[in-house]
Amino acid sequence: MVKIGMIIGDRYEILEKIGTGGMSDVYKAKCNKLNRFVAVKVLKQEFSENANFVSKFRIEAQAAAGLSHPNIVNVYDVGEEKDIYYIVMELVEGITLKKYIEKKARLSVKEAISITIPICMGIEAAHNNHIIHRDIKPQNIIISKDGKVKVTDFGIAKAATSNTITSNVMGSVHYTSPEQARGGFSDEKSDIYSLGITLFEMLTGRVAFNGETTVAIAIKHIQEEMPSPREYVAEIPLSVEQIVFKCCQKSPDRRYQSMAELINDLKKSLMNPDEDFVKMTNPDEEALTRPITDKEVAEIKRKRELKTEMAGFREEQTYPEDDYHDDEYYEDDHEIYEEDYEDYEEEDYNPKMEKVTTVLAVIAAVLIGCVVLFVAGQAFGLFQFDMFGRNREEAQPQAEIEFVEMINVVGMQEDEAKRVLIDLGLIPEIEFAESAEVPEGRIIMASARAGDRVVVGSNVILSVSIGLEGVIVPDLFNKTIEEAIAALNREGFTYSRSDDYDDYIAAGYVFKQSPEGNSKAAPGAMINLWVSSGPEERMIAIPNLIGRSEEEATVMLIEAGLRLGRVTEGASEDENMLGRVIYQSYSVGVFVEANTAVDIEVSTEIAGALYNYIDSIYQPTDEEDPNFKLGTNVRIIITTTDEVQLMDQNVNSFPVPVNFSNIKSAHGFIIMRYVNQIEPYTIYHEDGTEEHIPGRPESEEIIRPVNFIQQ
Repeated sequence: MVKIGMIIGDRYEILEKIGTGGMSDVYKAKCNKLNRFVAVKVLKQEFSENANFVSKFRIEAQAAAGLSHPNIVNVYDVGEEKDIYYIVMELVEGITLKKYIEKKARLSVKEAISITIPICMGIEAAHNNHIIHRDIKPQNIIISKDGKVKVTDFGIAKAATSNTITSNVMGSVHYTSPEQARGGFSDEKSDIYSLGITLFEMLTGRVAFNGETTVAIAIKHIQEEMPSPREYVAEIPLSVEQIVFKCCQKSPDRRYQSMAELINDLKKSLMNPDEDFVKMTNPDEEALTRPITDKEVAEIKRKRELKTEMAGFREEQTYPEDDYHDDEYYEDDHEIYEEDYEDYEEEDYNPKMEKVTTVLAVIAAVLIGCVVLFVAGQAFGLFQFDMFGRNREEAQPQAEIEFVEMINVVGMQEDEAKRVLIDLGLIPEIEFAESAEVPEGRIIMASARAGDRVVVGSNVILSVSIGLEGVIVPDLFNKTIEEAIAALNREGFTYSRSDDYDDYIAAGYVFKQSPEGNSKAAPGAMINLWVSSGPEERMIAIPNLIGRSEEEATVMLIEAGLRLGRVTEGASEDENMLGRVIYQSYSVGVFVEANTAVDIEVSTEIAGALYNYIDSIYQPTDEEDPNFKLGTNVRIIITTTDEVQLMDQNVNSFPVPVNFSNIKSAHGFIIMRYVNQIEPYTIYHEDGTEEHIPGRPESEEIIRPVNFIQQ
């Protein structure tokens, strides 16, 4: 059990809990050896007790630790201490892409593409190192406070499952590829599919496929056509729509074959969004035999005629009949021209060409000999390097995918089937269904069939019969725990309770249940309830606002759970700090309560600098005062922001020239005070009466901000 203040691995001091997920809890910690803050991801107990999962977890986390890229959350360390399995990662201050989308409802096309490109770059770096993510989703993408986009949890998804359809990792099924949903093999193109679904959500603010159960959503990924993002946001350009479609093809062979291809099209869409440049491929059609066109026939004839013409300008050699009669010679991948051989046999013998041929044959023999020696040396372990100069040990893949043959669990009792799958290294997930043929408590079907090769650590969904007497599970979301228990008792269900923090559901209310509401379960079945403890009350570290613009500082405070307080203007000796924060009311790193107001001071001038003000002052505009009349006596006051008065003068004609120098402030105000004489007027009411309003004087004051020019 991890507690605040404890030290794990003899170096990582746990400071606070900063997040929780389906598989792990995340803590902010301080590395006492390197004196830096890190994020420590600790496996939850139910996963740490699975030896097979822990083994895969170590291998994949160690593989991910070898990655280093600006768009990847780097893994620093992997360790174990007293049944606590943890990963030490780079601490990134920011919010997930999921929360960012929720805050903005949906992203603009330009912003969505600008975020997708660095995501692709990070994933591409992993793919180049033979690491597949397998769980790309907005929750695994972080936007840091300085605007950097980083992908996290590389390799960890593979340790958990290859298809990630599990109630413990709710949400992943919305982004899973069809091959993952089937429990089959996944590769780089599975990540491309998930990224396409993520791009769809950025553009529209909604997931592409949704449903009442995880299985229903998975089936939609496999069977249903991908919806067009333009159905929800009409202004999405054609090229962006086509990019989403190509990423999300059901067949991996029809998707982008690499992140480099996808990045190239994304960049094109930024420059030419309305062009139709995305090439949709169909490998089945490309492999079909097709009739040769007239154009291609003409091209073949043209090339043959050109070859015949060139024959007159070069010296030919005869080709011995024994060497070539049994070979096929293809010209332009079309057909053999036997007459070419007859031409060759009639040509004269050329000794020069024979010498060249002899030399080339010797060189070829030497090269073949070298290759044979190299292959033999590799086979007997004489060489430690491969053909590309890499060390053979380093060139080996970091982790091999393990498969297990699925057995037939149909008809088994639920507990027996779960035990068998766990022994195979698979993760059972239970769903209930009514059946007239299968007795209650026995398996109707499984998501993997007997004999299928399934990746070790994958989820297998078991459909358990509840006979024909299934009972509808009440929907308990946002019900008090007392109301939930009463509702379950009325239907004859038992329950288990887990408490956890939730930022949106009030304390004491149910925020999650399994099985889900309105589904059916066996009479007396146990319903798992998750009860909110309210938002987690934690102290928030003050971010560093110095050097940021007021807008940037505001965003950083909001994302950190704080708010902007009073904003004042000040002077800085550094001209590069103009318009930027030079003071904040709390020191960086100090912990305060959520929603604390932070005051800032923004530099608006350079300390010690002197300024001039040479200009002309004009009468009030119609926008400032439509009643102003020329000739009115106006008192003009010019003052600096530090309350130094430069002018106080009465005028009745405009413009008024001004010329001041050696001003110690960069900004000031022009104040114009005068009296308008309002003419009398009459108001006519609906009942026919009249109201005479006498003329009167009316005082006016207009204030204009002004910027002075540095001397």
